[in-house]
Amino acid sequence: MAAATIVESSTGKDAIAEGLIDLLKPAIQQLDLHVHSVRESQVELREHIDSLATELCRINEHQKVALDLDPYVKKLLNARRRVVLVNNILQNAQERLRRLNHNVAKETARRKTMLEASGVFATRSPSKP
Repeated sequence: MAAATIVESSTGKDAIAEGLIDLLKPAIQQLDLHVHSVRESQVELREHIDSLATELCRINEHQKVALDLDPYVKKLLNARRRVVLVNNILQNAQERLRRLNHNVAKETARRKTMLEASGVFATRSPSKP
């Protein structure tokens, strides 16, 4: 009787853990997609900033009127530096999300295998709402 209680409480814990994993996995995948999208946007923004800075330098060199564009070029380069910094942070966060997603999938597979081996899935009938 005590062994049955241990199995039932273990099965309950596994069911809760599996439920949490099933709940978190889509959110992690969606967050990963959004981070990837933001990273692509930031790469595009960085390219535009580089292009604009190059164009401003070219205009400054070809201007006959003494127009000082250096402060604007410096601001653009500073903005580019910040974009690169944020991109690096996002890249690290995305890598952590990928590892977390991998660990969730691995843990789900492990628990499913463990439950199948104990015969929980074979003897359990689907619950009716």
